[in-house]
Amino acid sequence: MGFYYRKSVSVGPFRVNLSKSGVGYSIGGKGFRTGVSAGGKRYTTFGIPGTGVGYRTNGSTGQGCLLVLLGFLGLLALAILALDRIFV
Repeated sequence: MGFYYRKSVSVGPFRVNLSKSGVGYSIGGKGFRTGVSAGGKRYTTFGIPGTGVGYRTNGSTGQGCLLVLLGFLGLLALAILALDRIFV
């Protein structure tokens, strides 16, 4: 394992990452972010804030994260409907 250096500068939803490999940038907020790494590779991340659980795709499309996000939102909607029927 070697030493590494990384510094992030955030301005609102925009983030610039400075590292030994170069400069990368991304846009997003808690739970969802898309960007370009210092090596020039595109990525998209989706995570559940506060849990440490997330999903990251590497590539130009980011459809993998979109499918995970839609699936999570679908499960959330089903849970809300089920709870609504229990407490009514």
